[in-house]
Amino acid sequence: MREISTKDVEALLNKGKKITIIDVREVDEVKTGKIPGAISMPLGLVEFRMHELDKTKEYIIVCRSGGRSGRASQFLESYGYNVINMAGGMLAWEGKVE
Repeated sequence: MREISTKDVEALLNKGKKITIIDVREVDEVKTGKIPGAISMPLGLVEFRMHELDKTKEYIIVCRSGGRSGRASQFLESYGYNVINMAGGMLAWEGKVE
């Protein structure tokens, strides 16, 4: 499983790179703040919503600390999706939130 640091994600966003972030935290967790533009897809719904994702695109998967996003990344990768786990999750995130 590939991983990316929070600093590298923040750098990509600051450079204006078009990246797609999937936040797999629960809805009430996302309400406390998420990375701007991140798509909320709670871990329990990933299996049922993965058809919404494009296998030709790359996705950065985020959660609170990196555990759930790691599980989601492994799951999606097993179905042929191009995903990267954000190590440390939102606990390590120092960038902007919305």
